[in-house]
Amino acid sequence: MAIIKWTPMIDSLQDVDNLLGEFRGLNSSGLVPAIDIYEDQDSIIAEAPLPGIDIKDVKVSVENDTLTIEGSSKKSTEIDEKNYYRKEIRSGSFHRVVQLPVAVDGSKTRGTYEDGVLKVVMPKRDELKSKTIDIEIKK
Repeated sequence: MAIIKWTPMIDSLQDVDNLLGEFRGLNSSGLVPAIDIYEDQDSIIAEAPLPGIDIKDVKVSVENDTLTIEGSSKKSTEIDEKNYYRKEIRSGSFHRVVQLPVAVDGSKTRGTYEDGVLKVVMPKRDELKSKTIDIEIKK
């Protein structure tokens, strides 16, 4: 059996971090999905891992160059007779709003959900895409 050093500060720091998260207005259920946002030549792409969340309970919208992802996670069963040592699996709703770095065409936005990862592809507006022009050389 391995000996684990007791570190009371770590649990205390996690409690303080949870309290500060609630104070800052984060969702008290703890469900705040992380989001990666990057771009390619034609689009802004957002990826958010949503493992264990039924995609039917997720709503994605793009309006005024702002991405909104909201939804809920439901825990199907909970056993009251258990004496939990830690209970970190949460259920509840989440709401995430991110201002996009460039203007996008919300009407052409599309999303996919694969292996627990939501991927939203938002095409950049045409006026923002770089254009290559040919230069005529006159002699």
